[in-house]
Amino acid sequence: MGFKDFFKKKKTEDIDPLKDLTLVNLRVGSYVDWDMNTWEVTAYNHYDWGSGDVTREWQLTSSDETIYLEQETDDDIFWSINRKISFNRLGTGIRNHILENENPPDEIEFEGTRYFLEDSAGGSFFKDGTGTGRELIKWEYEDDSGKKYLSIEQWGEESFEASVGKEVEEYQFSNILPPAS
Repeated sequence: MGFKDFFKKKKTEDIDPLKDLTLVNLRVGSYVDWDMNTWEVTAYNHYDWGSGDVTREWQLTSSDETIYLEQETDDDIFWSINRKISFNRLGTGIRNHILENENPPDEIEFEGTRYFLEDSAGGSFFKDGTGTGRELIKWEYEDDSGKKYLSIEQWGEESFEASVGKEVEEYQFSNILPPAS
């Protein structure tokens, strides 16, 4: 070994582009299998609730269906799959209750499941994970098991959205593929 060879930087390990294919590293254009379907990541958003609390959200599309994979961290990492529903499906009483009381009721029954108010927060929504956040208030409900969710979001004075979801585990997702180059 010559003098120049001695001072050459040692070759670093080749980076395996597949080793970082995990849910938390999904990007727009990635693919993932869940619930016997292949889903494409069509958007990445996040919610900032202040004090370092962030909810990450990936929009997943398969055929004509769209779902939202969310990751929340609160001592542990929690994953959920959510589907948007028409806010009107909750009944006109919910809208009226919020407008009159500035809060929704403590309990909501939807499709035979009773949900109980667990948390509320004001924060900012960042579409595509960037830009200026859009302000919202979110109320989160859970069923008795704590595994089924219902959420209400208020955007402005009288604009509302709703979603229902369930707890999922990271191991339920497989065959993660990176975006095409």
